[in-house]
Amino acid sequence: MTILRVEKSAPNYSRENTTTLTLHSSHIGGRQDVSIYHQATTAQELPIIVLLHGVYGSNNVWMELGGAHLVYEKLRQQGLNEFVLVMPSDGGLWDGSGYLPLLEHGDYEKWIVEDVINTVVENIECVSTQSNIYLTGLSMGGYGALRLGAKYPERFCGISAHSSVTSLADLQQFIENPISDYCCEDANESNIIYWLAKHKDALPPLRLDCGESDSLYQSNLALCNEMTAIDIDFQFEALSGGHEWPYWHNNLSKTLLFFNTIENAIENAIEEKASKK
Repeated sequence: MTILRVEKSAPNYSRENTTTLTLHSSHIGGRQDVSIYHQATTAQELPIIVLLHGVYGSNNVWMELGGAHLVYEKLRQQGLNEFVLVMPSDGGLWDGSGYLPLLEHGDYEKWIVEDVINTVVENIECVSTQSNIYLTGLSMGGYGALRLGAKYPERFCGISAHSSVTSLADLQQFIENPISDYCCEDANESNIIYWLAKHKDALPPLRLDCGESDSLYQSNLALCNEMTAIDIDFQFEALSGGHEWPYWHNNLSKTLLFFNTIENAIENAIEEKASKK
């Protein structure tokens, strides 16, 4: 276990329906925060949605800049299943860690797929090791969602990405550090297509979208062409808008509904299997 200590916010002092965990992790050599949005419930094993943020952000931005909880609550009123929204910091490195296992600066990949997810399961009563986990993100977080989802397909039931950085070359336009600072042990580590191709037979359902006015739009089209060339099954939507919070607020619902459809299909398959026994 790489978590050295955990501080958990007190419900009587916290924002409504929100828990904050501060994790001291040996993978990243320090403390970072995770925001969890979950209503009081007697339910157990609720599905988890991990939302990864972009450059410059932290655990709070999906709620405080993107209103993710408001989008979720509106859809809940319309019949969306109950989910737990998990919004971690990327680890707090430079303008953004890229969610990568960096040679000299920390393992920001394991911070997400091990530290964050395992600690949420241990500290939030309505989820468990049996909870289905979904992964999404915006910009650098979209890159993280696509790469981590493709590298660890067995961990996730669905992947969705908004306005994704598709490569380290894309990331360079947003950060001050040179891309050479993002060295990993394996030269293929940062390559989304490498992981998609390696695990193409095990990938969960995958979607992505990008605004037509976004500086990353052409990169997203190029990634889609590469995925098509290697016969990856995915959905892509070209939408109106740019690389901005109004776009992500307006289109997060597409991700939540996509995951909801997958969750319903999983539940229906379980019920059908049980009825045949």
